[in-house]
Amino acid sequence: MSAREDTSVYSQSSFHSVAFSPDGQRIVSGSWDTTVKIWDANSGQELQMLEHPDYVISVAFSPNGQRIVSGSYDKTVKIWDASE
Repeated sequence: MSAREDTSVYSQSSFHSVAFSPDGQRIVSGSWDTTVKIWDANSGQELQMLEHPDYVISVAFSPNGQRIVSGSYDKTVKIWDASE
């Protein structure tokens, strides 16, 4: 089996953490530019941007895909509504 690129997501900053939503339709990314971004996994289009005061080092979707959790160098863990 060989892999091929299906869709690309581009950002101005390096990604530190990425995760697929449980349904595979969205991607969440955490970056050094302090942003958490939600992307359409099919088109690569940015859907939403959220921010921390410092680098975002981890992101994950909840099992039902309705929330996102992010961890940052600002010593906080934030829970975001991802249902929109």
